[in-house]
Amino acid sequence: MKLSSGWEMEGLKPVILMVLLQILYAALNVLYKLAIFDGMSMRVASAYRLMFASAFTLPLALFFDRNNPPRITSKVLIMECLCGFFGGSLFLNLYFAALSLLPATFMLAINNLAPAVTFVMAIIFGLEKLNLGSAAGKAKVLGTVTGITGAMVLSFFRGVEIDIWSTHIDLLHRNHPPPHAEYANKLLGLTFAIASCCSFSLWLNIQGKMNGKEYPRHHTGTALMSTMGAIQATVFALCVDRDWTQWRLGWNIRLLTVAYAGIVASGIVIIITAWCIKVRGPLFASIFNPLQLLLVAIVASLILNENLYLGSVVGGVVIVIGLYTVLWGKSKEIEEKQRMDELVSLQIMNNNKGSQVVDVDVVVDHKSEQHNNIQ
Repeated sequence: MKLSSGWEMEGLKPVILMVLLQILYAALNVLYKLAIFDGMSMRVASAYRLMFASAFTLPLALFFDRNNPPRITSKVLIMECLCGFFGGSLFLNLYFAALSLLPATFMLAINNLAPAVTFVMAIIFGLEKLNLGSAAGKAKVLGTVTGITGAMVLSFFRGVEIDIWSTHIDLLHRNHPPPHAEYANKLLGLTFAIASCCSFSLWLNIQGKMNGKEYPRHHTGTALMSTMGAIQATVFALCVDRDWTQWRLGWNIRLLTVAYAGIVASGIVIIITAWCIKVRGPLFASIFNPLQLLLVAIVASLILNENLYLGSVVGGVVIVIGLYTVLWGKSKEIEEKQRMDELVSLQIMNNNKGSQVVDVDVVVDHKSEQHNNIQ
């Protein structure tokens, strides 16, 4: 019984950790909302986040890769620079620009489009095949179309307000803008949100190529990416935000936000996610993303006084359905590839065994012929 309980806990560990990560990410979105309404420049916040991430990941890279230092070529540096741009500085600046104009739940719903957008980009770059003849290929295309449809519903259909619970607590203490201003802000925020999703998806494709062939060193690669992104984000923020009071961090929500984002979100979370991917695979890590949307929707309605509308709920549900459809198609594709690899390995083993049998027969015949000659 004890052995069985131990095995059960070992199997539950990745699930518990992934749920914990979604809670940590949900807290991050709330902290960012508070920092935005405290008046902090999100360009400065992006620079500080990547600085903290770099300071946290560089010692880890030196520790884990100390026995076998990785060779860093000019090609690797260029690709890490692109990763730092699309997955770091550009993505964060676009994301925060959208978050300042849109509800946190809306932003997370748009983020769930990332697998579908990544799939479309992978087809364009020749990293994926459409393969409409298989069930997996059809599922990925159907999931992509479903996700985009959900995003359209989320963006352009509001519907009635859903008031399930309300604490009447608003930590942001904001005044609601007039309807025309709200529509203009939402349209601009939607543009930033989609652009941030595309930037993140482009980073995923570049990172996939980096991890697969060019530079399969997770710790050093993450440290290089964070450092490159920190340099880019700092230069951009210095060019735009010349008010030095924005760079001053005290013992307040600003320091808590950037330190939490850099150390926890861009450091600890990446390490735990990498472990879960190693144990259960990348699809296992992906299926927990919608949980973050649910958590933020609950927290935002409780302490940020963000209203839920029918269009947001329907659009979010449709996006999640599209997400899981894409993931199902990808999982079937991986299973089919593994099955083909096993068949090829089995065929090679059978061929090798056949060669050994032939070799033994030849040796036996040769020894028999020698014996007959002696006689």
